Amino acid sequence: MSDASNTPSDVSSLPAATPLTRAALEIDEYASTLGWDLPARLFALVDSAQLRKADPKLAKQLGLADTDEPGLTPIEQDELPAGMELDKFLGTIAWPDMIAGCALVVERLMLPPGAEQSRPKNATEAQLAEWVANHPKREEVRITAAVLRDGKRETALRLRSKDVAREVLTGPDLVPGLTDALLATFA
Repeated sequence: MSDASNTPSDVSSLPAATPLTRAALEIDEYASTLGWDLPARLFALVDSAQLRKADPKLAKQLGLADTDEPGLTPIEQDELPAGMELDKFLGTIAWPDMIAGCALVVERLMLPPGAEQSRPKNATEAQLAEWVANHPKREEVRITAAVLRDGKRETALRLRSKDVAREVLTGPDLVPGLTDALLATFA
């Protein structure tokens, strides 16, 4: 287990951001230090105050400040099984009650709005993947999707072509299929 709490203070001190938004941005920043072309990464999100109370030694090891400010501590989980489809893997997860939420970092290719109009008709999944991979307007993106047990969701999306923290897009509905799949791990 490792934590993603060693991020620049500008991420963790965003005044208007919710704890979930801060956690998604913190994980995105951590992932950015690792580079691109990496496998998916899964994180448990733990209520920081509860973690400090339940395990002060671990909280200190993770560098959690002794404060009453609400927050979430991302804790990276073991690597995802090689070769297993992501949706099948997510279907195998059961989180203990102390886990407030989870987050997943994945890299994907995205197309701009309107690109669907030139999509090949009756194409197989492999043919569609090839079409997207060769599309002249494709963008490589890193998606950090985060959810809480209560249904709150947040997504941080980083374009490889604009790989700087100030260009990261955030919003609860950027990749709804992915956040829905993460929420299902708490069902």
